Order: sequence, then structure tokens, then C-alpha cells
Amino acid sequence: MEEFKSGFVSLIGKTNSGKSTLLNSMVNEKVAITTPKTQTTRTAIKAIINNENSQIIITDTPGIHKGKTKLSKTMLDTSFTMIKEVDVILFLVDASEKEISNENLKIIEKLKEVKKPVLLIINKIDLVQKEKILKIINSYKDEYEFEAVIPISAINNEGIDIIINEIEKLLPVRAKIL
Repeated sequence: MEEFKSGFVSLIGKTNSGKSTLLNSMVNEKVAITTPKTQTTRTAIKAIINNENSQIIITDTPGIHKGKTKLSKTMLDTSFTMIKEVDVILFLVDASEKEISNENLKIIEKLKEVKKPVLLIINKIDLVQKEKILKIINSYKDEYEFEAVIPISAINNEGIDIIINEIEKLLPVRAKIL
């Protein structure tokens, strides 16, 4: 019999990178609001995936942005605090961005500080040419050593099973948490 694994996973990424859409796709249910409006997720939202040999508790965090107000700074603190308290981090980036943004470079610096396993999730691959995806992968690999890089389309449920399989590989062996 296979060992049971369970643990906590945090989604982190810029505003509108598709974190809430990914969360909804992973749990096959609408648990987080999805909208083009920025900063819709203001607090951490949790969801649970129960599989035969694993339990994954995922937290969707507020998007990383240039925080100018007290609310914005609190939302950023929530996002960066969550990555310290989990077993695995999913760093979501938007494939349609032309280059690595300052916000994503800031996230990478925070990831280096926490020393947790990180999966780079390149979302919205349905919006770009395939050749661009390889360029994105290479530019991010130059900045950080990820456990895996997974191109996906969260809105089309493309690559979701791969993410769950990679998370399960990284989770510790332990009983169900919830």
C-alpha cells in the first residue's frame, strides 16, 4: 500500500495571473471569485483536495502588486506570510507578459528567503505561441531553481493533473490534516 501524504500548498503570483481560476480548476468547484478586476482576492482562501493517497490543502493568496494603501500592504503581507507556513509553493506567472515583472522578481526574492519547494506554473499558455513558452521557462530558470516548471491553461483545465501529481511528490508522509 502506498504511503499517505498530506500538506499545505500556497498559490502566489501577481494580480490577475490566474491564481483563483487555478484553485477552482484544481478542486473542480468555484470556491474563489474570478474576475478581470484586480485585487478581488483580499484574504487567503482555502480549499481541500482529497485523493486516495493524499490530502492537499491549498491557499489562494491576494495578488502581488505595487501596494500603496494600508489595505494593499496588508494584502501583500498576507501573501508573503502564507508562503512561510506551507509545504509547497505554486508560483503562478502569466505567459502573456513580455518579460519578468518587478513584482515577480520581488516574489522570487521572497521565495529564496523561505527555502521551500516551489513549482513554477506558467498560466495562460492558450494565449501565446508555443515558442514563447520556452523563452519564459528559460528566463525564470535563470532567476531561481524550481522543483518543476509546468505550463498550463487554468481556464481550460490543461495541466491541472500534472500540478497535483507534482505536489503529491513533494508532500510529507503524514495522516490527513482535516
